[in-house]
Order: sequence, then structure tokens, then C-alpha cells
Amino acid sequence: MNEMTKCPVMHGSHTTPSAGTKNQDWWPNQLNLDILRQHDAKSNPLGADFDYKKAVKSLKVDAVKADLKKLMTDSQDWWPADYGH
Repeated sequence: MNEMTKCPVMHGSHTTPSAGTKNQDWWPNQLNLDILRQHDAKSNPLGADFDYKKAVKSLKVDAVKADLKKLMTDSQDWWPADYGH
């Protein structure tokens, strides 16, 4: 390949298409907050006795669907109904 047919952009040694796609790549000096999300009973706002499966089963699915439809179709100052509804 001669000089006329080479790409004019100086890529350097790192030319993979997935380079720079993580937050850590863009902000390498960011504060690591993983320590705040440890699996501890004290970090569970619902308490140790909360039964998630039982709570989900107690939901009235038709009422939840109606609430979501209302949320997506009724514009508010703080929440515009802009999802094609």
C-alpha cells in the first residue's frame, strides 16, 4: 500500500470499535461508589421480613396498567406525555 491509498487519520495503536464505551473510559478519575451498595440488611429499606414475591402477587394488575396508561397519556408540567400517545 503506498502513501496515497493509506487512511489519512492517525489512529495510533488502539483502533478497536468498542474502545471508549464505558463510563470508566471517559471519566477515569471517577469516584468508586460500589462500597455504598454492599449486600447488607441495613441497606434494605423494606426490612428483612419483606416478602417481595408476596407483594408482587398482591398487586392488582389491571389497576397498575391503568395507572401506567394515565401516566403516559396525561401531561404534567414535570412529566410530559411525549411517548406517542
